[in-house]
Amino acid sequence: MGRSLIGPRIRERRRALGLTQADVAAKACISASYLNLIEGNKRNIGGTLLQRIAAQLGLAVDDIDGAAERRLLDDLEELAGEALFAGLQLNRSSASELASRHAPWAHALIALHRSWLDRNRAVDALSDRLTQDPRLADAVHDLLTKASAIRSSSEILENVHDLEPAQRARFASIVGSNSRKLADVAQALAAYFDSTHADARSNTPVEELDDFLMERDNYFPELERVAAEFRVAAGIEGDCGDGELLAFLERRHSVQLRVQAAADLQPGLDPRDFAYDPVARTITIADSAPPASRRFALARTATALHDDGRSIAAELGRATALTSDMARRRAERALSSYLAAAVLMPYAAFRDAAIRSRYDIEYLARRFLASIEQVCHRLVTLRRPGESGIPFGLLRVDAAGFVTKRFALPHLSLPRHGNACPLWAAYGAFQALGAVVRQLAEFPSGDRFLFVAQTVEKARPTFAMPRRLLSIMLACNVLYADQTIYGDGLSTASSAGIVPVGTNCRTCVRRACAYREEDPIIDA
Repeated sequence: MGRSLIGPRIRERRRALGLTQADVAAKACISASYLNLIEGNKRNIGGTLLQRIAAQLGLAVDDIDGAAERRLLDDLEELAGEALFAGLQLNRSSASELASRHAPWAHALIALHRSWLDRNRAVDALSDRLTQDPRLADAVHDLLTKASAIRSSSEILENVHDLEPAQRARFASIVGSNSRKLADVAQALAAYFDSTHADARSNTPVEELDDFLMERDNYFPELERVAAEFRVAAGIEGDCGDGELLAFLERRHSVQLRVQAAADLQPGLDPRDFAYDPVARTITIADSAPPASRRFALARTATALHDDGRSIAAELGRATALTSDMARRRAERALSSYLAAAVLMPYAAFRDAAIRSRYDIEYLARRFLASIEQVCHRLVTLRRPGESGIPFGLLRVDAAGFVTKRFALPHLSLPRHGNACPLWAAYGAFQALGAVVRQLAEFPSGDRFLFVAQTVEKARPTFAMPRRLLSIMLACNVLYADQTIYGDGLSTASSAGIVPVGTNCRTCVRRACAYREEDPIIDA
């Protein structure tokens, strides 16, 4: 995909204002020729220079280059990979031009593509069920059996005129009973086929949640305000420990903590998770749960009871990206975790500690009594205007490479489907369990990023089950590397130590890569 949308957007905005390249370049303290290269997407731009140019054009930086636009480019690239378009020789530069100059048309194409995917997947699912699913054959057989019974009994009632009243009543009962059963089978079949289509949606609840978080830049000022109010109400002035949360729950809501052996937890409950019983007024959590997980469970319950879910409900009410019930449930859980994190790691204190420690995730985990994953999530939310931290992206993958959480950045496209590039530090962290792995990565576009990854382990249900390892990876533009402890000793200006990567094999143009698993889907 094209390097970015910055160049075309600067050009279009400048022309709309009737300004020449010389006008904008002079006020931005650069040469007109250099601005020409920027507008032609032949030079990277960021930091203070981007801010100066944006100010001259009366735009916010996010208006020029944001995560939503990058998502649009990703979707266009996915569309271009369809075999139907193989003969059209679609390329990345034209996709960038379409997205920047004709965004409504680009969105229309994506909508049509998703609709086409929905229908194809529905047809595939229906075909598979019609030919393979034994339940369907049983239902059809049941339907035919009951229809035959109704027909036979009806013919007897219609043609045999000397039936005894008891016999006529028995055959009428057979007709009525089988008619009701036939209706039940028909309704079950209708629901069966409806669920087949619903299960074939191209935009999954996880993707809808991604869209929702990216639209809001993963920063929710109202939830930050509610978290600050909660700390005041609970009398928490400094660090927030179990004692303060338990005291608040007992004092205000008569809620008790119930610690239970992991083996005795209700089926399906993760030993790191918790269950709140509003009738018994108890929070149940496993005795094996890490301290950070226990504090998080208490914070989630306490904030939910304090606010009665109003602030989260208000956020969900404004969420146009969430169209399914499953997506809304996922979003509700994500916002509940956001609110708990804002209580345990207050914005100002956490940001100051992050800057002082130069974003040392292990230090921050110790300082705030949190897990590595909780710290990484909180770092991604430091997006308050005028008081932001380094803009981080986030990726979480399991040992099979499946992406379970993602938050993209401008210029950094995280895969929506399948695995990421096998060279990413997120996968390298599995080879150094528990250690922080850093990496300078360069994409085919020339964009460079600092990747920082570490594995975390989830509790497994029993000894016989495999270990549950996940890799959490933070990513930031290389321009910010020197502000982090992980940039020390790295040469960001040269090619030494740079790892050539892509987004994934399907979209990467590095044909000679020894790690390639699939051919690229479109030409460079």
